[in-house]
Amino acid sequence: MNTSIKTIIKLLILVVTLQSCNQDLTLQSYYVDHELSPGFTSLDVPVSILNIDEEQLSEELKEAYESVEKLSVLAFLKDSVNASKMEVEIAKVQAILKDPKYEELMRGGNSTEGKFVIKCIGDGEDVDEFILFGNSEESGFAVVRILGDDMNFNKIMKLSSVLEEGDFQQGQLKQISNFFK
Repeated sequence: MNTSIKTIIKLLILVVTLQSCNQDLTLQSYYVDHELSPGFTSLDVPVSILNIDEEQLSEELKEAYESVEKLSVLAFLKDSVNASKMEVEIAKVQAILKDPKYEELMRGGNSTEGKFVIKCIGDGEDVDEFILFGNSEESGFAVVRILGDDMNFNKIMKLSSVLEEGDFQQGQLKQISNFFK
């Protein structure tokens, strides 16, 4: 009996070890691994920094605004030294975003000005994360995670027009927002 318990414990440890070694790279772990790396810049933005006057919002836009908790941005700014590294990093992000849990909502852009894709985790009225991945051959790339509860894509898209009018052009956020222009 004692031998069988030891065997079971050894098998359990082996399974746990193999399981932990077999973890795929996630977007969150990619952020954590790269936020302080050379060539990268990161920024977590609470929604309050966007300076949106909620009194001016329609009920639908107010609901969309309140469903967003924060924006997390990770950008790779290309220069002459890190150009080859950019392609490797883009491939890593694209591999992560191929996971079926990321549902593609929109794709656009072109090869000269840059490309983007919008994906989400969730379904319909119950989205917990939107991901905007954009890259430009000249500038680099950025991954923007919009985190919240019960977000709705159509309402968030309407809210984006309000954000364009907002006074949030400060510091690093201005630099990153200019990346997508």
